[in-house]
Amino acid sequence: MIVVKVGGSEGIDYDAVCADIARLWQGGQRLILVHGGSSQTNAVAEALGHPPKFITSPSGYTSRLSDKKTIEIFEMVYCGKMNKMIVEKLQKLGVNAVGLSGIDGGVWRGKRKKAVRAVDEDGRKFVVRDNYTGTVEEINTDLLNMLLDGGYLPVLTPPAISFEGEAINVDGDRGSAETARALQATDLIILSNIPGVLTAFPDESSLLKEIQFDDIDHVAKTYAEGRMRIKLLGAKEAIEGGVGRVVLGDARIERPVAAAVAGQGTVITR
Repeated sequence: MIVVKVGGSEGIDYDAVCADIARLWQGGQRLILVHGGSSQTNAVAEALGHPPKFITSPSGYTSRLSDKKTIEIFEMVYCGKMNKMIVEKLQKLGVNAVGLSGIDGGVWRGKRKKAVRAVDEDGRKFVVRDNYTGTVEEINTDLLNMLLDGGYLPVLTPPAISFEGEAINVDGDRGSAETARALQATDLIILSNIPGVLTAFPDESSLLKEIQFDDIDHVAKTYAEGRMRIKLLGAKEAIEGGVGRVVLGDARIERPVAAAVAGQGTVITR
């Protein structure tokens, strides 16, 4: 079992990702695809007059401020435009893909964080309320396995559903990690618009090819820029949960998934 997560930043080649997924699937590889949609969501939010806002936690992780209007935009873009675009591409390639958000069938469940601590640019702490965010804590593995056993490829995306039945914004990398753990995946592949962890960002020649589990926190604090910190957190959680290997790879190349499976990118193991 492989779980593949492809991000939503600019520059990602979804045609290449889907073609590679199709090759692996038709070759008998059991897998699940998770995707994001941040770039498109930002554009739609701007167009709708509700521009995106971001907050930073005291531990240094940046996340989207998610009020109810933002969740509605999320559902439009992630569950609608992005999810169905990817499912259509896979169907055209002969893969019987099924698009699901974390809400559908309670695939991803978690607790809503109704109050979130954050820090401003001057390091002052404050509390954000009326926020619809959370963390994936439970996976409906019965539904996912039923689809897989029936020959369907699940294509998953945030939001998730809270234990109280509310849509919540969750991080896709960490959701993928929890999915990989719950399904006892051998590999978690996380693809983005850079080749992996860069020790001198944005210099792509500074790619860090290997990270040992015990060094993840040090690498995150020393080298990780932007969203890479939370990808490393997801990698740590996946390996803690029993996933054998996490590869942070490049979604801009011709065979992105196969390259990551072959070890191209940043490989994280125990």
